[in-house]
Amino acid sequence: MPTSVKDMLAAANAAVPRITPQEATRLIENGEALVIDVRDTAEIQSSGKVAGAVHVPRGMLEFRADPDSPYHDPAFDRARPVLLYCASGGRSALSGKTLQDLGYTDVRNLGAFKDWVDAGGKTDKP
Repeated sequence: MPTSVKDMLAAANAAVPRITPQEATRLIENGEALVIDVRDTAEIQSSGKVAGAVHVPRGMLEFRADPDSPYHDPAFDRARPVLLYCASGGRSALSGKTLQDLGYTDVRNLGAFKDWVDAGGKTDKP
């Protein structure tokens, strides 16, 4: 059992595969992927988000993802690829591991929002 944030991040990064912006773009353009931004509201307000991404702060992820939760977001579907990102890739890795624990099987870490922007990915401005 992990005993530190470093251990938890290592376990999450080992379990949740990374996806490149180019691979993510293909899934997004095909309409296959659900893209989740797990950053805080203030971060999104200052920088924008991946075009079409659903904003779910990390603290609400389990409640939005679990179909039995009264806060469930119907955009979450265990049969659909889920791509997560944050500011640096750490929160998205931890979030991906959480979704795997909830039964999501195709979960990938897009990493840092900045990497998406630097790769020319489409964004929604604040």
